[in-house]
Amino acid sequence: MIYILPILSVIAGLIFSFYLKPSSSKGFQLLLSFSGAYLLSVTVFELLPEVYISGNDRVGIFIMMGLLLQIMLEFISKGIEHGHMHLDKNTNKFPLLLLISLSIHSLLEGFPLEKSDHLLTGVVVHKIPVAAILAAFLLNSNIGKTKAFLFLGLFALMTPLGSWLQANFSQIDQYGIYINAV
Repeated sequence: MIYILPILSVIAGLIFSFYLKPSSSKGFQLLLSFSGAYLLSVTVFELLPEVYISGNDRVGIFIMMGLLLQIMLEFISKGIEHGHMHLDKNTNKFPLLLLISLSIHSLLEGFPLEKSDHLLTGVVVHKIPVAAILAAFLLNSNIGKTKAFLFLGLFALMTPLGSWLQANFSQIDQYGIYINAV
């Protein structure tokens, strides 16, 4: 399920965007707020205790690096993952930096999913409005439907890829505490 549900959440967001045709992201703000709060509570009550119980004295540094990374990724994506669509819809250039930013974010959120059903639920619920906002932007831009669907497909695969990498590479698993802290 950790591989399928994140992909289905992006598909659900695409369907919402396609049929509801949101002209703004205001309708998704409540769901984004709820899912963000849910993810924060899961982080505080499950993820952080697991990271700190490791006894590693450098964990705090990696948590701070994660916060700085998130700020940088939001700067690059211009906050689209939080409902802000301040991007130029009239451009026909593929938003490569947006893809890279959202992909890094999605890849990293896939790593700890195997350890927590609550975290999986939070990520899935959070991805639906993010995907809907992203799909609305991409489908209304001038990049074309093929590129928009390619972008959304790559975005959908990043979280399951993070989970798969965590589960199948012992080298990554030995740094799991640091990755989860980030």
